[in-house]
Amino acid sequence: MIWFALTLLAFALGVVLQLRLQSRPLLRTLLNPTLLATVLVGILLLLTRTPYDTYTRATEFISAFLAPAVVALAVPLHRLRGLLARQWRALLLGGAAGTLAGVAVDTLLPRALGLSPDAQRALTTAPATSPVALQLADITGATPALAATLAVLSGLLGALILPAFLTRLGVRHPLARGIALGAVAHGIGTARAREEGELTGAASSIGMGLAALVVTLVVALRG
Repeated sequence: MIWFALTLLAFALGVVLQLRLQSRPLLRTLLNPTLLATVLVGILLLLTRTPYDTYTRATEFISAFLAPAVVALAVPLHRLRGLLARQWRALLLGGAAGTLAGVAVDTLLPRALGLSPDAQRALTTAPATSPVALQLADITGATPALAATLAVLSGLLGALILPAFLTRLGVRHPLARGIALGAVAHGIGTARAREEGELTGAASSIGMGLAALVVTLVVALRG
């Protein structure tokens, strides 16, 4: 139970810090609750030399909420279904293009850098959300834990960097920002998009779903 409690406390600390740093957007972004909890718990696991399997078993109850949380993302989709239906072409093209670009980068760059074959296979599914990457590991031959970890890391980095990057590029439309966050940063990006508004969050949910579908199709076609 101690790891269960520590994980919740680390995440709660991130939430409190974000609320107290409303006037400092850079620090607020860096102290993303998911990122902070990941770093703190990871450090504790290393210091105590606790096996990852032990931690996983101790926090199974938290993992059980992952599926309901993903399903809950469909709520804004239902509320805004009329508007989203009118913009389906832009959403479809934007989400698919963003995901394919991510797959291309995650496939070619590791080869150029000379990463290990296992890392290359795991990075192929990084643009998809971690549960999808975990399932696709059986097809790609990647280590499941590595594939899931890289997918989570991809989501964390996307949620941290992408909002400010889109703002710098002048991308301010909620649908454009949402589809980009969902396609690149998965569930963590969708949670971040929800902070910008319900429309942005709804578009991000579509982007996340499209990313999972596109990555699955790419892996299936590559055999």
